[in-house]
Amino acid sequence: MALTPLNELAVFVTVARRRNFTQAARELGVSTSAVSQSVRQLEARLGSALLARTTRNVSLTDAGRRLMALAAPGLESALEALERFPAEGTQLTGTLRLTAPTMALPGVLEPVLPRFAQAHPHVRIEVGVTDGFVNIVEEGLDAGIRLMESVERDMVQVRLTPAFRFLVVASPDYLERHGRPVKPEDLSDHSCIGFRSPTTGLPYRWELERGRRELRVPVTGPLVTDHSGLIIRMALAGLGLAYMAELSVAPHLREGSLVPVLEDWSPTVPGLYLYYPHRARASAPLRAFIDVARSTLPQP
Repeated sequence: MALTPLNELAVFVTVARRRNFTQAARELGVSTSAVSQSVRQLEARLGSALLARTTRNVSLTDAGRRLMALAAPGLESALEALERFPAEGTQLTGTLRLTAPTMALPGVLEPVLPRFAQAHPHVRIEVGVTDGFVNIVEEGLDAGIRLMESVERDMVQVRLTPAFRFLVVASPDYLERHGRPVKPEDLSDHSCIGFRSPTTGLPYRWELERGRRELRVPVTGPLVTDHSGLIIRMALAGLGLAYMAELSVAPHLREGSLVPVLEDWSPTVPGLYLYYPHRARASAPLRAFIDVARSTLPQP
C-alpha cells in the first residue's frame, strides 16, 4: 500500500485541526508550501475541495467535514499508538508549547519544569507567561494553564492545584504607617496597587466575598499595571495594598514580608487547570508534562 495518501491525510487532519497552514507546518516540522501542496494533492486525489481558504482563516468544506469525521479518529488513534509504544531505549523528543499566567510560576511551573526537564532532556519547552487571554489554537500552542473560570467549555481540563484564595496583602511597613483596613469600605482610604487587564485594557475591580455577599470594589492608588509580578514587588516595597492569588504570594506570607488583611472577605477559586482542545490529540510531551505535574504537585 502506498504511503503517500496516508501522509496527505495526516497533513490534512493537522491543518483542519489547527485551522492554519503555518501552524500545521510548524507542528509537522515541514514548510508551509509543502503542507499546501500535500492538501492540494489530496483534494485532487479525491476530486473535492476539502478546505476553504481566505487571507484571514481556513475552514472546512462539507467534504472536508465528512472526511474529518470518517478518517480523523482512526488516524489519530494510530498516531497515538505509535507515540505510546516507542522503540526500546528511545527518548521522548519534540517541543512543548505552553501559556500560563504569572500566578502559575511559583505554584506550578517552578516546581514542575525542573523535574520535567530532568526526566525528558530532549524535549524543548517554550512557555509564554502572560496575564492576558491567549487563544491556544490560533497561537499553535499545545496547552494553557488558567483559572477554571477562564477556560472555554470545549477544552479538556486537567486540575493542577488545590483550591486557593485571593487575598488583599500589604507589607508590615505599609500597615504600620497607614493602619489595617477592617472592612471593604476602608479600601477607599488606602493606596491600592491596581491591575489593568492586558486583554480588555480595563482596570480590575477587586472581588471580595463573605457568605452570600459578593462585592466588586473599584480601587485607586499610585500605580496601575498589567504585570502582576510588579504588583508583588511594589507591595513588598510598601507602596500599597495588593490583591493577589494566595499561591503567588505564599513564600512572602510564610516569611512575613507580606501580611493578609480582610481575610474574612477572601474568595476561594477551585484552582489552576491545564487545558487543551477536545479535538486535539495530546502530544507525547504534553502527556508527559501532565504526568510529572501530577506526581510533583499536591493532589487537589
